[in-house]
Amino acid sequence: MKFQADATTGNAITGYGEGWVSVNGQRFAHSLLVGQGVLAPWNCPDFAALRADHFEELAALDPELVLFGSGALLRFPPPALLSSLYAGRIGVETMDTQAACRTYNFLVGEGRRVVAALLIG
Repeated sequence: MKFQADATTGNAITGYGEGWVSVNGQRFAHSLLVGQGVLAPWNCPDFAALRADHFEELAALDPELVLFGSGALLRFPPPALLSSLYAGRIGVETMDTQAACRTYNFLVGEGRRVVAALLIG
């Protein structure tokens, strides 16, 4: 799927497909963190590799909301892994990665402080 550009400043997810995500027109085939001022590889190759420190990394970015893209399938991480987000009063929404891509752009367009943590593998 390809998106139309809008007036959003900063990082925008401009496309996605099986095994990839495009941010600002640049294609990535690895897990990724995307936010306003944040565009970095996420050192978590797949759902099975998730650990609490992956979510601690997200909490340190101080978003109001984390969109967790769980890969091709909707899978919820164990609540214990999310404790750093809960302790920081940071909301977390879990969805498959393609849904997280669509939702990210919408929330950024509303001016929300959101970080998308996208599993690609």
